[in-house]
Amino acid sequence: MATVEDASGFQGEADRVVTPASETELVDIIAEQVPLTISGARTGLTGGCVPEGGWAVSLEKFRRLEICPGRAIVGPGVSLEELQTAAARSSQFYAPDPTERTASIGGTIATNASGSRSFRYGSTRRHILGLRVALMDGRVLHVRRGDKIDFDVPELPLPATTKNTAGYPLASGMDWIDLFTGSEGTLGIVTEAELQLLPAPADVLAGIVFLISDAAALDVVDAWRRIPGLRMIEYFDANSLNFLRPHYPEIPVRAAAALLIEQEDGDIDFWADHAPQDSWFAASDQDRERFRQFRHALPELVNDTMRRRGYMKLGSDYAVPLARNREMLAFYHAELMQQELEYVIFGHIGDAHVHVNILPRSPAEFEAGQRLMLYFAGHAVSLGGTVSAEHGLGKRKAHLLALQYTPEQIESMKDVKRRLDPRWLLNRGNLFAAPVYPYYGDANG
Repeated sequence: MATVEDASGFQGEADRVVTPASETELVDIIAEQVPLTISGARTGLTGGCVPEGGWAVSLEKFRRLEICPGRAIVGPGVSLEELQTAAARSSQFYAPDPTERTASIGGTIATNASGSRSFRYGSTRRHILGLRVALMDGRVLHVRRGDKIDFDVPELPLPATTKNTAGYPLASGMDWIDLFTGSEGTLGIVTEAELQLLPAPADVLAGIVFLISDAAALDVVDAWRRIPGLRMIEYFDANSLNFLRPHYPEIPVRAAAALLIEQEDGDIDFWADHAPQDSWFAASDQDRERFRQFRHALPELVNDTMRRRGYMKLGSDYAVPLARNREMLAFYHAELMQQELEYVIFGHIGDAHVHVNILPRSPAEFEAGQRLMLYFAGHAVSLGGTVSAEHGLGKRKAHLLALQYTPEQIESMKDVKRRLDPRWLLNRGNLFAAPVYPYYGDANG
């Protein structure tokens, strides 16, 4: 038995860990007809790559990386950082920008990841031109954008949000790429992707704008939303800034909120006139990287804190319609302060999608935090939102799907799962509780 763990600390066990190096080897593994859980860099936060028995299949050897004008051919084991570095050599870039750059491309496709640049460029799904996908019947599909699925599905309602990755986005006449992307590895195994690359902008202006309150930050977000070229608006609450201050003592003392912004071909004189004087701005690659590290330092510090405390991090991935942005943020703060829980809130406020991280210090606080996260999920849905905007639900959060969809709608998703994986062998436990099928352990043992 082998223990497998993701970035959230969620653990599971596999009878075997296998690392195929080709589609042929992968198809041979599929032919064994044992439960398979697919993993890449294991940077996920919902247990999607964590097995509950069966075999763990690592795609780390699927390493093709070919950069072409306007597109890249990429294996699922390639990291986001490797793709971006290679694309930059030809003055191109891949628009989706999940915070964790060591994430594998396969993982970002499985969860329809988005990240900080989703404000302008949307999620991974929008940037996929083609996929090669191994199915559980041994076939390998090569599908391109616009290739329609060959069976009927009902039209399921989507939340009124800019981002959503909860369940399958079923729609009449949908294409294969939209179905596989965000399906959390439950329908097929991506072996290669053709991704859209965009011309790199001549200049990118970055800034961290410090504000005296959440209200001031939200006023700024609403005012700046339509600024040309603005591709990122990231939020830090007062607790986040306090978490960062020991490492960044230059953070202004009066700051009770902050926004990290990026603008393509921006004008620094404009920002000098429209941002508070103690804000930070930079146009150089070095300073932009410093700001990116500032953003990335916060979740790293949170994860390290929770490892030392011995608890799994309690983090949300809920989003609401833009018009409910202010209401949802105020709701988070009020409920968390009433419960007297330690927390930070940060993330993609331009998409009304911020991450609440509760930092329990005792078993009682952990249980209280779990209850509150469930309460938050229900409230987000009541406002027209989603229980998962970019991380997926995996195993840890699969129970949240029933807050957003009716039993009949979830059954429609399961019908698709049964069509492509009738024995329910692929990534069991992700999205749905797996039905009980006979399984007799390791096929070779």
